[in-house]
Amino acid sequence: MASEGDFAAYATAAWPRLVRTAHMLTGDFHEAEDLVQTTLAKVYSRWQRIPRDDVDFYVRRSLVNNNISRVRKRRVAHLLMPLLPERVHQSDAGHADSVTQRAAVTEALAGLSARQRSVMVLRFWEDLSENEIAELLGCSIGTVKTHVRRGLAALRTHPVFASASTARPATASPSTTSPHTTSP
Repeated sequence: MASEGDFAAYATAAWPRLVRTAHMLTGDFHEAEDLVQTTLAKVYSRWQRIPRDDVDFYVRRSLVNNNISRVRKRRVAHLLMPLLPERVHQSDAGHADSVTQRAAVTEALAGLSARQRSVMVLRFWEDLSENEIAELLGCSIGTVKTHVRRGLAALRTHPVFASASTARPATASPSTTSPHTTSP
């Protein structure tokens, strides 16, 4: 049987990784911490019944499910309230480029549905296989592939990334361009 000490050791070791994943899921550091705290509280109540070799799987699944539930609750609150309160964003310490890049990814991920965002984060942030994601989310591999394909398409067309790709000059071969050619 697992003890409370085992849970405390697991939670302490997993906290940074879980917060990073939750941050990618929520887009906000403070909400990420709240999400991880809620998830770990729920996991603690079932700690004695979780098989030791499935702890990471169980916690990831709980984290994703709690995030989807959080998004649903927010959507209901949005429907019930005429105006949502302003969200306060605090800047992260660090290099300006990494902060800008992180903000762009967070903004782009915010445009995805909660399920698509979960699949994208699990696939590309947590580096899980499509099989693992399907098992974790309780859906088919085809559904995971569809979410990945549609999520990538949405991210590619997001203004932040679309403008970055058009801002880079395309290299043309000398035979196809002439210095005397003008564009209309």
